[in-house]
Amino acid sequence: MNFLPTKIDGVYIVQPKVFNDERGYFFESYSDAAFKAKGLDYKFIQDNQSQSGYGTIRGLHFQTGDAAQAKLVRVIKGRIWDVAVDLRPGSPTYGQYVAEELDTVFHRMLLIPRGFAHGFSVLSDTAIVVYKTDNFYNKEAEGGIIYSDPDINIDWGVPANNIILSDKDKSWPALDEFTKMQSVYNCRCQKKR
Repeated sequence: MNFLPTKIDGVYIVQPKVFNDERGYFFESYSDAAFKAKGLDYKFIQDNQSQSGYGTIRGLHFQTGDAAQAKLVRVIKGRIWDVAVDLRPGSPTYGQYVAEELDTVFHRMLLIPRGFAHGFSVLSDTAIVVYKTDNFYNKEAEGGIIYSDPDINIDWGVPANNIILSDKDKSWPALDEFTKMQSVYNCRCQKKR
């Protein structure tokens, strides 16, 4: 298993070693020992799976505070454009993103630490996405950034007239608005101390 660093600290493309023969293929999709050998000590406790059609964008989602989640994302059918946006306060790459095509040809995965918004677009007719999380879902802690934020400027690889979104994903704030809300929240918390 290879861990390929990206332009944002902590985000890795994980490339498993795939064994192909006349029967098909085999690979380890997760190895706690391989992660720990790389200094990545995650305790994944939940697996999630979604199926979506071409043009669907899910995201950009995150969970806040103690409910924040790290994710290990992979595709078991189809092809997606997977995106992680840095929302870590004080990070030199705050507001920047990493994107990687995930598919069933190369079997690459994206490792996203806590403090990132995550989303993906479906580039194939159908895609099934599976991801591990190191924390349970908490509805009260969910948040998001609008997928079309011009300051982030993500090219999702889908023509605008083919994009399919949930009502919730249409209503998230822009990064600038989210940053202002976070500043107000942090200021209030500091005054209470």
